[in-house]
Amino acid sequence: MTGAPSDPVEWRAHEYDDQSIPHHEWSEQILARFELKGDETVLDAGCGTGRLTKKLVELVPNGHVIGVDASASMIEKARENLGEDFDLRQQDLRQLDLPEKVDAVYSSAVFHWIQEHEVLFRSLHGVMKPGAVLEAQCGGDGNIVEIERALEALAGDERFAPYLRGEREAWNYASIEDTRSRLALAGFSDIRVWTHPHAVSPSDPRGYLSTVILPWHFDRLPPDLHESFVRAVLETAPQPLAVNYVRLNISATA
Repeated sequence: MTGAPSDPVEWRAHEYDDQSIPHHEWSEQILARFELKGDETVLDAGCGTGRLTKKLVELVPNGHVIGVDASASMIEKARENLGEDFDLRQQDLRQLDLPEKVDAVYSSAVFHWIQEHEVLFRSLHGVMKPGAVLEAQCGGDGNIVEIERALEALAGDERFAPYLRGEREAWNYASIEDTRSRLALAGFSDIRVWTHPHAVSPSDPRGYLSTVILPWHFDRLPPDLHESFVRAVLETAPQPLAVNYVRLNISATA
């Protein structure tokens, strides 16, 4: 997708940490793909609240983990979870500026929030040592299609349309082919890209939508419309709410 650069999404980080989300299972899948000696420097690209960053620390007990996120609230919460001395940096992943090049990059459920994947992959490649590995997973083509259909059905609702009309899309759910091509153009090799499904039935549908799926929309809507917007999405989506994810897996070498 093209267009104006996408602004970072601001998150309800403390509420996000309280949600029971599938990201933990996804993280384990990504981490299992690494073959590390334990002394590497690893970048967590989109570290969020830092809960999953702790897993990286366990993989490199004699190494160095750098956590980067564009959201100020996420970095603040990550400092609570990881400690003040942990190497956390508030940066846009499209414009990374690190003090050293890294041996590996990990990312879970982040890349689909960024429209400019060509820029993103060039930025990541630029901070990686030759031979460094990228292991990532994000939403892919067909991700949460039921939620997208519900949002499309609300496109003409005049309570919300003036704030959302004319904007770029909230997510970039890229295809396997486009992702493989963009990685190659950025300089990556040994590229593997594949998808797998993952269905989630949230125990707290309202909270899950508010904190995990709809923060981009909340950024654009006045606060007094947030609750009515969530209700409208829930009323429009199939019941009981099921979120059918399509996970786009990325494995590549710099």
